[in-house]
Amino acid sequence: MFKIYFIIPFIVFTNFSVANNTDDCGNNEQARALAKLIKTDKNQKRNNIRCNIILTKAAVDKAKKMSEFGLVLHNLGGSPNSRLRAANYELPDYYGTDFNSNQVEAISGGYSDADEVWDAFKRSDSHRIHLLGEHEFYVEQDEIGIAFIKNLSSPHVEYWAVYLTKGAKDNKSTSNHFNEIPNKSMFFLHKEKK
Repeated sequence: MFKIYFIIPFIVFTNFSVANNTDDCGNNEQARALAKLIKTDKNQKRNNIRCNIILTKAAVDKAKKMSEFGLVLHNLGGSPNSRLRAANYELPDYYGTDFNSNQVEAISGGYSDADEVWDAFKRSDSHRIHLLGEHEFYVEQDEIGIAFIKNLSSPHVEYWAVYLTKGAKDNKSTSNHFNEIPNKSMFFLHKEKK
């Protein structure tokens, strides 16, 4: 009888620690390192960014797809916004719905670690503005998920996908009325291999 009481608390404690695991930010060490760089950058305009496992899983799917096709492309398999909706992540109604709608995704290829890709993202105006919340529209985005995939047989070898967005659930910040909703569908980063 003593053994049963001893095992049950251990199982409950183990499940609790897994539920609060920071791995929700990324699929591996490099992805989680990039999440930390984004969240803690001295120029970050958001007060808080939470990790979301749905976003991380969508990022993994996107990075794998780019790796399979050897492309760094936002609209591979549909728009970034539609990709999140298909993954059952509820975006606000005012986020675009057409094939070029992208208020949520940053991608890149050919960068081997989190520091290198973060430096490249910050040098790209559209990515920096999105990931650091430098536009009023992006400041309300408070959930992140990141993937890093390495495929030696694919042209860019390394593929990164970042989803940083605002959900439509009640626990999110209230929406504002924006004069402009940015769309970064045409902007992506890739490093030329030598």
